[in-house]
Amino acid sequence: MLIIQPDASDPVGPLGEWFAEAGAELDVRLPPGQELPEGLDGYAGVVCLGGHMDALADEKYPWLADVRKLLASAVGKRVPTLGVCLGAQLLAVATGGQVAVGADGPEVGPSLVSKKDVAWTDPLFADLPLMQDVLQFHTDVVKRLPPGAELLASSPRYQNQAFRLNSCAYGVQFHLETTPDVVKAWAESAPEMAEVTRPGALESDSLTALHEDLAETWRPFAHRFVRLAAGELETAPEGQHRLPLA
Repeated sequence: MLIIQPDASDPVGPLGEWFAEAGAELDVRLPPGQELPEGLDGYAGVVCLGGHMDALADEKYPWLADVRKLLASAVGKRVPTLGVCLGAQLLAVATGGQVAVGADGPEVGPSLVSKKDVAWTDPLFADLPLMQDVLQFHTDVVKRLPPGAELLASSPRYQNQAFRLNSCAYGVQFHLETTPDVVKAWAESAPEMAEVTRPGALESDSLTALHEDLAETWRPFAHRFVRLAAGELETAPEGQHRLPLA
């Protein structure tokens, strides 16, 4: 499984441990120091993690264009794909969606998202509870889903919290891969964002409890993604629209 890590401050963390538990072998690439593969031959799945940069910040981070190209290729070839936070935004932009600064300000800290109707028949989302604990830490949002994408989870503040396209490519606006220490480091490096969450939410005890809840929900999800990549789970049923990618 190819793991694209756009930012040194956002490692694959527990998500990678959960993938490995399910039998995945991880090839982690941190560009630009570690070059991205030219293609996806030999990979059963692709995961793109989060980062502090904008999805279209090519002038400062020219390798982002290569990330988007790989994600678009994965979608077109129906390689099971998961984009997390920035990864979801890159996936959306790469396939015709739109990303913008959230009109209602940053979304930071513990939160809940709720399943949409499509999620109840999805191989990854069907077994999730109606309301899922998540960790938010972002300023940009997926403003418009790619053509043919189906909405899987929403929240009152920002609608496009999770989506699926071409049956086996997924984007989630929230984080699954964090640890309490990672989140505390983000808060220290971006105090203006940490200030917008509720008091005490980013303290050690609160973050420890949150991550226990996250593991309960998202560890089985990660296991199911590996099974999907291995061909042990059927991909989602075709929606009304199909993304026209070769």
